[in-house]
Amino acid sequence: MASLPTLFLSHGAPTFAIDPGRAGDALTAAVARIPRPKAILAVSAHWETARPAVSGAASPKTIHDFFGFPKPLYDIRYPAPGAPGLAKRVLDLLAGAGHDIDIDASQGLDHGAWVPLRHMYPQADIPVAQLSIQPHLGAVHHLRIGKALAPLADEGVLIVGSGSITHNLGEFRMLPEDATALSYVKDFQDWFAGRVAARDDASLVRYRELAPSAARAHPTEDHILPFHVALGAAAGAERHERLHAGVTFGVIGMDDYAFGAERLAA
Repeated sequence: MASLPTLFLSHGAPTFAIDPGRAGDALTAAVARIPRPKAILAVSAHWETARPAVSGAASPKTIHDFFGFPKPLYDIRYPAPGAPGLAKRVLDLLAGAGHDIDIDASQGLDHGAWVPLRHMYPQADIPVAQLSIQPHLGAVHHLRIGKALAPLADEGVLIVGSGSITHNLGEFRMLPEDATALSYVKDFQDWFAGRVAARDDASLVRYRELAPSAARAHPTEDHILPFHVALGAAAGAERHERLHAGVTFGVIGMDDYAFGAERLAA
């Protein structure tokens, strides 16, 4: 099987599940360019653990890990099969790279995983495992996690990092969905896009000190760290591509990236 790209997707607010807009169209278009994977490893901003953990459930439940949203969101189920074999492979790869890692047989799919996957593979017929993040360990740690997982791309596994290219919920609550993007959001998006195009991984892991308004764009790091996992997993690839750029609620950057874009169909 041909090597797959790795993806970073901005999953936005939970309402993205029922109101996909242009960002949803971009996911649909991206899937059309990717060979059908054997399994998916979703790295979600919404599962944090002290050390890496991978879900090993045979039938992962759909987790509605949000509050105060419209009732139809809570009725959605994404009944994809689990991927216990992939979980064991992830454990072997990370343990072999010197990481302590657990398999969690009870973890389901949180909205960072099932919301974008619902637009990508609506039949929910591809096995999915989920990998946790460790925000207290920073970007370099997550880049290393990604590099350890790089062999999966040659084994038919699609690695999907799911977060948001900007994510300031304090400002999100003050603005309507169609609000004009605040200037710092665009500055941050453009900086990331430029560093990705330049293949400047060294700066991307130092984004906290180098990117404009980094602490405002990400008061906490949880929603950007899946980016670094996906980036690391395709570190040897020749070409990366920004698949979509956009903003909702004025402050939630919706950019998507394919790392290893030479592996995408034309």
